[in-house]
Amino acid sequence: MTKQTWKFLAVLGAAYGLLALPGPSAAEMSSAAPDSWPMFRGQPSLTGVSGSQLPEKLSLLWTFKTKGAVKSSPAIFQERVYVGSADTNVYAISLKDGKKLWSHTTKGQVESSPLVLGNRVMIGSEDGWLYALDAASGKELWKYETGDKILGAPNWVKSPKGDGDWVLVGSYDYKLHCVDAATGKSNWVYESGNYINGAPAVANGQTVFGGCDAVLHVIGLANGQQVKEIEGGAYIAASVALQNGRAYYGHYENAFLCVDLEKATNLWTFHERDFPYFSSPAVVTDRVVFGGRDKRLHCLKISNGQPLWSFSTRGKVDSSPTICGDKVVVGSDDGRIYMVSLASGKELWSYEVGQPIGSSPAVASGKVVVGCDDGNIYAFGSK
Repeated sequence: MTKQTWKFLAVLGAAYGLLALPGPSAAEMSSAAPDSWPMFRGQPSLTGVSGSQLPEKLSLLWTFKTKGAVKSSPAIFQERVYVGSADTNVYAISLKDGKKLWSHTTKGQVESSPLVLGNRVMIGSEDGWLYALDAASGKELWKYETGDKILGAPNWVKSPKGDGDWVLVGSYDYKLHCVDAATGKSNWVYESGNYINGAPAVANGQTVFGGCDAVLHVIGLANGQQVKEIEGGAYIAASVALQNGRAYYGHYENAFLCVDLEKATNLWTFHERDFPYFSSPAVVTDRVVFGGRDKRLHCLKISNGQPLWSFSTRGKVDSSPTICGDKVVVGSDDGRIYMVSLASGKELWSYEVGQPIGSSPAVASGKVVVGCDDGNIYAFGSK
């Protein structure tokens, strides 16, 4: 392992209280460090919580133009933004001023979100390959082939012996792949019953994901063997968030669920109107927040699934919300990015870009970065 990787892991460990276990627990990874957002949803448990604070009002700091829609959700690490585009490229951009640092071309659209791990950026492409790129230069270090397109983001875990890092990614080949982060060589492959659209969540030595087979899969990280499968209720297009032994997710048949993973039982179900959920949830101690195709952002009590508030937009909310202290940031297909109060759901600020925002906001160092279907990446903060 390189000196840079050890330094990164030491910093990450200090920030998260990370231990060299087969998988960090959800409690240990409850929020991303204030100055980084190194992966989709911020941390391996996919809880969508940033340690950064945001000002009461945001200003547009910069935009960066690509040649295709940006559905990829950005990652932020060491003052750089990493993101994919439908123009088949992966980009590295300066967080400070939005200047292009490098780009790397794949052979398919890049809807997957990047994972920054040490000096590498891992990202999937619709060409079916998982790429490992040098974070400084964009040089291809290795690539790993799956049998179909990769739309979901990769995740990571320490190897069982603690002597390396493993990367997990789902594919439309129905399989979850586990590869060595340093070499790209396969450790194991787990086959599900249909497409895997979301990112696998990691906590307590297990990875959990839903798929188009309507099953919640719980897999042991050490060997890729199934621990259990739980009836999901319907197609699960979004990623699952894990906290304290519970999984939170919405599905295509218009419901949002909380599942006890140990008992393999559904604790509660939220169903209000007949619209599916493609947004991944953000979870804090007492509440869960997620978007819906009913054009609303919902906030529920974590204990029983009872509604605390809902916030209406003018378009479906496939973007996954990010919680930052007492605020929530999310995009909508109505062409706006919103910041609302976590306590009440009251709108605090919004900005109209004019085209649908399916990308999920990355928050770090007091800045919000998000992609848009108009091909731009937008950065907001204090001027």
